[in-house]
Amino acid sequence: MTDDPTQDANPIADEAATLEPLEALRAELEQLKAQSLIERADLDNQRKRMARELDNARKFANERLLGDLLPVLDSLEAGLANAAADDPLRAGLELTQRQLLRVAEINGLVTVAPAAGDAFDPEQHQAMSMIDAEGIAPGAVAQTFQKGYVLNQRLLRPAMVVVARHD
Repeated sequence: MTDDPTQDANPIADEAATLEPLEALRAELEQLKAQSLIERADLDNQRKRMARELDNARKFANERLLGDLLPVLDSLEAGLANAAADDPLRAGLELTQRQLLRVAEINGLVTVAPAAGDAFDPEQHQAMSMIDAEGIAPGAVAQTFQKGYVLNQRLLRPAMVVVARHD
């Protein structure tokens, strides 16, 4: 018998002992790869969410200002409805109204003004009452009391309407 310890050792056991740490390192590497992918996906989702929030902030930054201007638009419209055709102030009111509407439209404001006979849309109209209206289908808009407004596809104020009564 020799005193060389390498001759007595089991080569299969030595190989297994060497492979165990290697497999542990491989498993740890795979776990780190998976964790890295998850973190990248989270960062990407956060970046997309921030971009959406920034886009919405830009779209609706003027929402309060435009909402506060709606009574001004209503007053101009009421003034024009009551002004005589030959009133010299009428042209000034019309010009002011057009300019204000143009600025509002540039900033994403769209008027909701259903005409008599248009279908009632509960997403954009608020029914104030119902009346018997000849020549208008039941459930359709018979009259508009007040225009509504949409800002960048978001309802700012519904149109106030009267709906034709069902038979």
